[in-house]
Amino acid sequence: MELMLVLSFLFFMTLFAGVGLASMFVKEDTTDDYLVAGRGMHPALAALSAVSTWNSGYMFIGFIGFTYVMGFNVLWLGIVSTIGQLVAWIWLYKFIQSEGQERGVRSLSSLVAEKAGAPEAKLAAVLSVLFLSIYAAAQLTSGGKALYVMMGWNEMTGILIGFVLVVAYCYAGGIRASIWTDAVQSCVMLVGSTILCWIALQEVGGFSGMTSGLKAQDPVLISFLPPDLRFGFSMWAFAFFLGGLGVAGQPQVVSRVMTLGSDSDRKQAMVWFFVWQTPFIGLMLIIGLASRVLFSEGSFDPELGLPILAMETMPAIGVGMILASIFAATMSTADSQVLACTAAITDDIRPEWRDDHKTTKMVTLVVAAFATMISIGGLYIPGGDSVFVLVVLAVYGLGGIFIPLLTIRWMGYKPDTTHSLVMMGSAFVGVIGWSFLGFAGADGIFPSVPGMGAAFLAHFVMNQIRTPELSSLGRYDWPDLEKLGAIGFVIGVIFFAGELSYLVNAPDSSDSMGGVGDYTIDSTLFVDDFADGTEYVMDGDTVMLDFNTNSVETWENGDNVVGVRVTMNFGEDETKSGLLCGISNEAPDTVTGTVAHDDQNQTLQGDNQGGNGILIFEMIWYNSSLAESGNASGLSESEIHSQLDAGDTGLGVYSVEITVEADAGGNGACNHSDDGEEITYSLQLLVLDYSIEAA
Repeated sequence: MELMLVLSFLFFMTLFAGVGLASMFVKEDTTDDYLVAGRGMHPALAALSAVSTWNSGYMFIGFIGFTYVMGFNVLWLGIVSTIGQLVAWIWLYKFIQSEGQERGVRSLSSLVAEKAGAPEAKLAAVLSVLFLSIYAAAQLTSGGKALYVMMGWNEMTGILIGFVLVVAYCYAGGIRASIWTDAVQSCVMLVGSTILCWIALQEVGGFSGMTSGLKAQDPVLISFLPPDLRFGFSMWAFAFFLGGLGVAGQPQVVSRVMTLGSDSDRKQAMVWFFVWQTPFIGLMLIIGLASRVLFSEGSFDPELGLPILAMETMPAIGVGMILASIFAATMSTADSQVLACTAAITDDIRPEWRDDHKTTKMVTLVVAAFATMISIGGLYIPGGDSVFVLVVLAVYGLGGIFIPLLTIRWMGYKPDTTHSLVMMGSAFVGVIGWSFLGFAGADGIFPSVPGMGAAFLAHFVMNQIRTPELSSLGRYDWPDLEKLGAIGFVIGVIFFAGELSYLVNAPDSSDSMGGVGDYTIDSTLFVDDFADGTEYVMDGDTVMLDFNTNSVETWENGDNVVGVRVTMNFGEDETKSGLLCGISNEAPDTVTGTVAHDDQNQTLQGDNQGGNGILIFEMIWYNSSLAESGNASGLSESEIHSQLDAGDTGLGVYSVEITVEADAGGNGACNHSDDGEEITYSLQLLVLDYSIEAA
């Protein structure tokens, strides 16, 4: 198995590398070819490369992990972000492609300035290098995790191998080698993911089995709305839209657009992108959800869901294909990000290096080494090796910096240096500050909103203060008050409807539970007096009594009624007369007691041999041994609750039946008589109070 896995992995890696090396035969030894492929790339190749570059380790590792944790509501991220990407391709990419070709621009940082090397271009380049290095580090981490799971290699070893491959890709053919390799990888990724998705569905019992499996672990996992959003649903979802729009602020993806020769090529590439991208997102969603069902241990790393799923369900050759796809895709994306950093440095930070091909390659080596250091450093920081966290910070950081500036430039507004610097500085502070405050988690708002919001706010303020004679919307005028009011009203209605729907339909946080793992249980069983009384039951008769829990006004110990205890006491009351009664014996009487609740019942029989009788019997409907043990292993929190929480089961009507068969003793010298028995009864409800904590 291991030998076949290694051989399969090497086969596909050799295939990818061979495609990249083949680009050397058509490349030109110029910086322009190295960074933008001479602006003559085929639309299909550019689009498939954009799919691979955009998704890469984030989709295979980070997005799978996020889906594992969030459940069905991650659909909002997939759907809304795709809409944002569509908007970016239609409007912003059109501006980027035409502007880049017209001005001969090779970096995104140059596009947000009037000329390459301007102060605002330099700042944009510095911030690009910072966030892209973090992004590239996330790719190296993804590759390291994949090799660790599938080959057993140390994560650092995988990161260092990734560094070597990134440098090799870059030196071999620049962006042309990256695009060619990406295109082949996209095809293998889609085929391998389709096979893995089909296998995963078979393992969990199809979509119905997957849904029931998720529900058993945590009912919140099958909700399309997350619980307890701190800032409401509308802004939570809007952040995903801005995140999708932010793809136009990712230099490594934008560089693919810059390789296209015309607007017609851009339109063709857009169609290819979404035809390839949309099903890929769906496949990753299913794989992430299926991995949650199959690997639910509390200690399981969610970001290892896809590689472990492949290891557990696929033959060796398939595992090798998946591993090679993950590793090669992450490395190829990393090299795209390194090349984007190189373009930013050589075009804007040090423009004198712009046409120095040898120096450009040295810059590539330094940037790759810097990203590798970040990736290795993350191994020693709690949470620092989370691919999703690293990608979110980088994507929304870059989006916040570039999207507002690109948008106002698309509208025809030409900000000067001060204006641009303030906007970028505001975006950076918004993203970093928001993340530092802890508001960027899954229950908060991703930092695209504060980042872009701060930049746009800075734009409007700067425009009003410095150039009020110019429209802040560039070639467009602000609508009049009537239209502005109508727009505001529509937005307000949409916002209100979204929040109202969320309040009505969102699951309660108390419904959220942990997955399979080890838990400690702290429980107390209370005995609450419910009903009591005395009944005289005649011989051969049956007395029926009904008691309803609706009579309980307050539940001192809660209302988790998990059972009932019934006690019946009775004593001998035979009467006797005669001369020799002192030596005669009473005959025992038989009492039969039955308690019934819903479709459950229990019967106990006893007698008063010796003068007194007592019946004590219980009926319970919870796992008492689980509660008494104080711990649980191999169960989800939801499963523990199902065994300890009776819900409404213990509420309602309790029926008690008492039957007496009285016998009289005595003899000819002593007459005995026994008409029945006096029964003193009591009903006690068993109420369980408990708490569950992860061990």
